[in-house]
Amino acid sequence: MKLTVFNGSPRGKGSSTRVLLEHFLHGFMTAGGNTYELVYLNRVREGDKFVNLFQEAEHVLLAFPLYTDCMPAIVKAFIESLESLCGREGNPDIGFMVQGGFPEAIHSRYVEKYLEKLASRLGCRYVGTIIKGGCEGIRARPAKRTRKLFESFYQLGQIYGETGLFDGELVHTLAQPERLPGLLAMLFKLLVKTRFFMSYWDNMLKENDAYEKRFDKPYAR
Repeated sequence: MKLTVFNGSPRGKGSSTRVLLEHFLHGFMTAGGNTYELVYLNRVREGDKFVNLFQEAEHVLLAFPLYTDCMPAIVKAFIESLESLCGREGNPDIGFMVQGGFPEAIHSRYVEKYLEKLASRLGCRYVGTIIKGGCEGIRARPAKRTRKLFESFYQLGQIYGETGLFDGELVHTLAQPERLPGLLAMLFKLLVKTRFFMSYWDNMLKENDAYEKRFDKPYAR
């Protein structure tokens, strides 16, 4: 298989998306003869190159984070740039990988439906969507806390490299929990309100000069 991989994280090589892709691709390469090309959509000046790569691809994997239930703008811009390829004969098979900070898979289900419809409009065979929540900060976690997660992505890549398909059982297992149990959800809501929990996000806002705008409502009338 020749796989073209688009990393749609604004963080590029410093992203959790890259970490998960790394393990997936290690598994993918265990099948003899497999090759891949990995590009980063945050290199926005290379937009024309991305369209050409998609047009020439045999198999495509588009991976990106979900930020408060929204895909990054660079991913949406890339998708819109493919409009001229809709229904073109010879479009590649396509699969998706969506990771996010919220632990519940329910946050990603609407974008999953959108991606399935996108594949249909492009005329691509839809391989499926890998969903994994609770991924914020995985780069900094101890190895013993990520071992099982990384092994699962390795196995997914291995099976995909051999069959061209995502393993349904693995995809289902990775997506859990669909929703947090009632008591745990209540505890999580209480935790969110604490200063300790919010300090991480506040620091990120400050690093990006957005802290003073954290309560802005640009779409409110």
